[in-house]
Amino acid sequence: MGTGMLAFLSLLPIIAVAIFLVGLRWPASKAMPISYLVAVGLALFVWQVPGVNVAAASINGLVTAGTLLYIIFGAILLLNTLQESGGIKTIRQGFTDISPDRRVQVIIIAWLFGSFIEGSAGFGTPAAVAVPLLVGLGFPAMAAVISGMVIQSTPVSFGAVGTPMLVGVQSGLSADPTITNDFLLLVTEIGGKVAIMHAITGTLVPLFVVALMTRFFGKNKSFSEGIKIWKFALFAAFAMTIPYVIVANVLGPEFPSMIGSLVGLVIVVSAAKKGFLMPPKDEIWNFEEKSKWDPEWTGKIEIKDIAHKSGNMSMIRAWSPYILVGIFLVLSRLQSLPIIDWLRAWTVSFDNILGTEISASFQPLYLPGTIFILVTLITFFIHGMSSNAYMKAWSDSAKTTLAASTALVFTVPMVQVFLNTDGGAAGFDRMPIALANGVASLTGDFWPIFATFIGGLGAFIAGSNTVSNMMFALFQYDVGAQIGVDPTWIVALQAVGGAAGNMICVHNVVAASAVVGLVGKEGTIIRKTIFPFLYYALFAGGLGYSIVWYAEKGLFNIGSFIVLGIALAAVYIIATNRKRADLLIDKSTPFGMK
Repeated sequence: MGTGMLAFLSLLPIIAVAIFLVGLRWPASKAMPISYLVAVGLALFVWQVPGVNVAAASINGLVTAGTLLYIIFGAILLLNTLQESGGIKTIRQGFTDISPDRRVQVIIIAWLFGSFIEGSAGFGTPAAVAVPLLVGLGFPAMAAVISGMVIQSTPVSFGAVGTPMLVGVQSGLSADPTITNDFLLLVTEIGGKVAIMHAITGTLVPLFVVALMTRFFGKNKSFSEGIKIWKFALFAAFAMTIPYVIVANVLGPEFPSMIGSLVGLVIVVSAAKKGFLMPPKDEIWNFEEKSKWDPEWTGKIEIKDIAHKSGNMSMIRAWSPYILVGIFLVLSRLQSLPIIDWLRAWTVSFDNILGTEISASFQPLYLPGTIFILVTLITFFIHGMSSNAYMKAWSDSAKTTLAASTALVFTVPMVQVFLNTDGGAAGFDRMPIALANGVASLTGDFWPIFATFIGGLGAFIAGSNTVSNMMFALFQYDVGAQIGVDPTWIVALQAVGGAAGNMICVHNVVAASAVVGLVGKEGTIIRKTIFPFLYYALFAGGLGYSIVWYAEKGLFNIGSFIVLGIALAAVYIIATNRKRADLLIDKSTPFGMK
């Protein structure tokens, strides 16, 4: 069978997702079973993978789905505990004191705090922490989920203390020992390049977040109202990305996201409190009152305005659960501390499932869900909660988590079947590699532009930048060598694209939606995050093309034109935004009076 036909067939499970989940907006609980059946059919009848292997891959997926549900439950429990204790009300007031403007709040929480959680834990944890916090502050659930998904791009390559690079890229490249005898040094070099491309491309991410929020969830449905605070958005971007690049190129891939976001938080919050680049009082942006929200925006988790039983709670006391989450995540992920070994000592393993080479395992104490639950127990005492309030938080959290189970028990097994299609009687490469081979055969020298999309596709399917890098790092390195460019830049493009793919990753969207009780709206969310993903992948791809072909093709090449075109479009939109905003005010004010 030809390379093109194999690539097309490999794409069918993804096409099923695009049609039913994104196009027809079916809930994931209905769309993903179809995608799963398509993947199973291809594995059995085209790749001719033994049925027992397909069953084993599905069981592996169920184990992974169970761990995700555990993390989701812990995140929901943390939110509900803070709501019942009165902590959320105090935190909400604290952010109002910084700025009542929702655009400012979403940049601080999603972009900066979310990036810190990504740097600490990764694997979708920012959505499990930042998204419910936004809902607790009064954001529509869908707005919170979209914001949480879009920021899962720039910090992701260095998430979980550098796991996508140190585990994903390194294990992918180490399959070929002829490349180097020091893979850690090579990955560190690649990480520096990844940080540079992320920093340039990610500069517009905070602006995307606020523009999408005002366009889809504002009274006037206007991009202009979000773009209006472009100075603050760019300031917040640089406050994070400049230290991020420095750390990546000086200290290595473990701490760029964590340190960059912490430095950014200190700088941006301090500046915001002093009024630096804050919108004027007459231009404060907020959502309409909740009674006017589209019912599609709200989840099943209702945030109640519960005050602490004493009537007052200090800000430190209210924030202590999130502070503890951050501390525990960092301490439990640092390789230099013995804590990580203690937590990983208890491993639940399912070796050689059904007699195959496929195995599954998880470490209950190491999962973020355990940290979330532990913090809720500590919160019970710190916030002086009643037993009834705490038990109500548990009960409500269990009901919400159960609603997400149907979607995940098909989404993750589909992924595992897709990934485990090697070794079939047909002798074909597994589906992801067959798909990448088809794209590579068509693109030739233009591959750098498409390398990010392959990385993003890998994350979209697998739900992980780490897994995407493991699948494609060596493939990307080989393609780079074949077309005669520095292959380390091509691997860097893979890592950047894999990070961007988290914006549209199905099971990340399912998990983030479940945390705020928004199950069934996954397709709608992906429709809104697909544009930021396309921007990220295309801009980074164009930048990478310009870098690798600069010596041979000069400065004026197609990559440079892509980057310049997007940059000029952004400048034009920002420069003309004031005029559009004034026009919007004219239209929304009686008789055009301001």
